[in-house]
Amino acid sequence: MSQPPLLSDRDMLTRQRARALRAGPELFLHEDAAVELQERLLEVNKEFTSPALITPFPSVFADVLPGAKVVADTDRLDLEDGAHDLVVHAMCLHWANDPVGQMVQAARALKPDGLFLCVMFGGRTLSELRACLAEAEIAVSGGLSPRVLPMGEIRELGALIQRVGLALPVADTVTRHVKYSDPMTLLRDLRHMGEGNALNGRIRHFTRRTVLIEALQRYVDAHCDDQGRVTATFDMVWLTGWKPHTSQQKPLRPGSAQQRLADALGTQEYPSGERPI
Repeated sequence: MSQPPLLSDRDMLTRQRARALRAGPELFLHEDAAVELQERLLEVNKEFTSPALITPFPSVFADVLPGAKVVADTDRLDLEDGAHDLVVHAMCLHWANDPVGQMVQAARALKPDGLFLCVMFGGRTLSELRACLAEAEIAVSGGLSPRVLPMGEIRELGALIQRVGLALPVADTVTRHVKYSDPMTLLRDLRHMGEGNALNGRIRHFTRRTVLIEALQRYVDAHCDDQGRVTATFDMVWLTGWKPHTSQQKPLRPGSAQQRLADALGTQEYPSGERPI
């Protein structure tokens, strides 16, 4: 059986993350995710004693998950089956060549009634940059090459939670609109987050200057506000699921309701096709 093409070049991604750490990473979105993570864990109102954290930048989440086992986001995760009551996959699943496989491994690592929490870029993340780069490259060279990581949609990502055997699935998005003085500052921030182009199918030479200039100009023309700043969208997709346990809520069987919906709403019920106009 042939293997699907790899999405990311893991060697390049590792080098980019290492350069970001040496340069002093711009991890404000990771820090934002850490604050959100803390709030979500407080809402759960459960004490976790054996957490695991999958992330390339563990220091950002250290205060939220003190003592957590830190795991690199490699294809094979360093997790033991049934060893953790909480597994957090933080800001890196969007680069996984096999995201389903990583979620399966995380689910297996959970104890019964353990919690899986994931935050990743998805949806409309960098939609402005993606559009401007594509338009510029088509206009200048007449072709198109992979430059920005494709983003999963929340519906597709949410479906993965049940697919890997987790219960009580929830998927939601927190959107951040970040303002930059110019598009080059955005590109610099992406490099300092270790989020540069590490696609396996990327072109292996520098982008033509004319393409970059055209893309930057299109960005300014389309996404500049009245103060001269440009906007970049980041969708933070959150996925939550629980390892099945007998204590968890279960959906009722169809037809087991004790009260008609029409009675609860105080309305008249009509047979199908007979409702008066």
